[in-house]
Amino acid sequence: MLYLMKGIKCHSPAVCKAAGGLFKAHTLKNILGVNEQQFKISRASSQLSSEKTNSYNYVIVGAGSAGCVLANRLTEDPLSTVLLLEAGPKDTLLGSKRLMWKIHMPAALTYNLCDEKYNWYYHTTPQKHMDNRIMYWPRGRVWGGSSSLNAMVYIRGHAEDYNRWGREGALGWDYEHCLPYFKKAQTHELGPDQYRGGNGPLHVSRGKTNHPLHQAFLEAAQQAGYPFTDDMNGYQQEGFGWMDMTIHQGQRWSTASAYLRPAISRPNLSVAEKTLVTKILFQGTKCIGVEYVKNGQRKKVFANKEVILSGGAINSPQLLMLSGIGNADELKKLGIPVVCHLPGVGQNLQDHLEVYVQQRCTKPITLYSAQKPLNMVRIGLEWLWKFTGEGATAHLESGGFIRSEPGVPHPDIQFHFLPSQVIDHGRVASTMEAYQVHVGPMRSTSVGWLKLKSTDPNDHPIIEPNYLSTERDIWEFRQCVKLTREIFAQRAFEKFRGPEIQPGNHVQSDKEIDAFIRQKADSAYHPSCTCKMGQPSDSTAVVDPHTKVIGVENLRVVDASIMPSVVTGNLNAPTIMIAEKAADIIKGLPSLQEKNVAVYKPKTLETQR
Repeated sequence: MLYLMKGIKCHSPAVCKAAGGLFKAHTLKNILGVNEQQFKISRASSQLSSEKTNSYNYVIVGAGSAGCVLANRLTEDPLSTVLLLEAGPKDTLLGSKRLMWKIHMPAALTYNLCDEKYNWYYHTTPQKHMDNRIMYWPRGRVWGGSSSLNAMVYIRGHAEDYNRWGREGALGWDYEHCLPYFKKAQTHELGPDQYRGGNGPLHVSRGKTNHPLHQAFLEAAQQAGYPFTDDMNGYQQEGFGWMDMTIHQGQRWSTASAYLRPAISRPNLSVAEKTLVTKILFQGTKCIGVEYVKNGQRKKVFANKEVILSGGAINSPQLLMLSGIGNADELKKLGIPVVCHLPGVGQNLQDHLEVYVQQRCTKPITLYSAQKPLNMVRIGLEWLWKFTGEGATAHLESGGFIRSEPGVPHPDIQFHFLPSQVIDHGRVASTMEAYQVHVGPMRSTSVGWLKLKSTDPNDHPIIEPNYLSTERDIWEFRQCVKLTREIFAQRAFEKFRGPEIQPGNHVQSDKEIDAFIRQKADSAYHPSCTCKMGQPSDSTAVVDPHTKVIGVENLRVVDASIMPSVVTGNLNAPTIMIAEKAADIIKGLPSLQEKNVAVYKPKTLETQR
């Protein structure tokens, strides 16, 4: 959605630092009686440059939304050594965010959504229920992962999503055990309360634009009979309101900014970029390290405690299968020696599909003029100078959640409003003054899978999301279009409303709406659930509730792939929460818990709103 703008860490200083630290500690121990704990800390610091430089306590694969969190939290203990491996490059150039403005300027986000440089650039199989369209799936391949590419919307999901996880076998992952980790991660600009955090590394801001189209959207939603919610991540998700965003002081606040950069100077953390992990190494069923390729050279590195996969919902199952963990029959067909038969690897693939309902605007107040070359230069220069202006937001500042029909207990449709027109993921420039809503069902019943295409780690896997394969999903999308049209028809939009661009007034019958959805719906970029968390007795589970891969030792998966089912909203905030909670599990700490936190329930389920 471009709305306005279309190496291993050097350890030579660390070696000197660590050696000096060791010498000083030794001397102080003899002369000043430094206690044994401090001496141990200095020894751990020097361990990075010791004779076992290719061995660490933890090796984390993927410096994305989860991996950066784990790298920070696990190295809070100075005795824990961590190596973080990332296939993509750093998210800065010469240490500067300004020189990498395509990542850090919020309004420039579609540059990287549509570019292979920082992006795995995946594509699905032809979707037989969507006119055989091949769908585009961008995923981050850079420090910060998809948190460096996404639209910066911070949505946690509904409390009942996490209670459902508990029922699906992820014991200890219900809302009262997850909410504290959302809060631990967060510093909300509005300050802490029962739902918000006030002291975490992840800065979150609240939409605050005075743009008349955002105001009209929120007024129209209320005129249509929906409530206003003052915090869709707090007590009441249901309704329409201002959205939270991972934007801080006018800049994208990715997990690289929030978690990795503050930890990068720790002597017990090493980071390697442009490093493709090709295989997990085992002795029998005990994981001992990984094999990777950097600068064309194949190398091995060892973990004396654990290897943690944080590659995301595509890369993590792909690496497991390449390493012999997956469906034994499928692995044997490719000649991959089987380490552990886990048929759930790559299965249970879930995503959110969405469609854009677009309306022409009769007044020149959309972002259309901001996309003209001279204005883009002006906006870009202001951002480069002060991190302010129209470049300092992704413009997705209002939105909402509603229920599709009576009887649905909590919202199953999400809206993002944008005072602009997006065409083909932002790869095609807007052509007119227009506004739109991104709308789609949240708990699709269509479930897909992914499989290896070959034994080459560079080959993208076969991705089959199986979109719109159920009648329920087709019906919900019809509702999305009908309910959006109803909101756009309210009097709040009267002074702005031109003709409907998409679907267009000629699309009215259910059959016509269904055809429009097949032709125009696209991924909301929320792939998940491909290494499902569950009980070891569940043959479809891949990790247990402690995030350990079932059937092997010393291997975990911590990312969006371990969700048992997709949540009601965007996935970045839940992925960060998963990593925060997993870090405590790995450290052996008891889970945080907050009991009896109030959550809104509709007064009646007999009505849709």
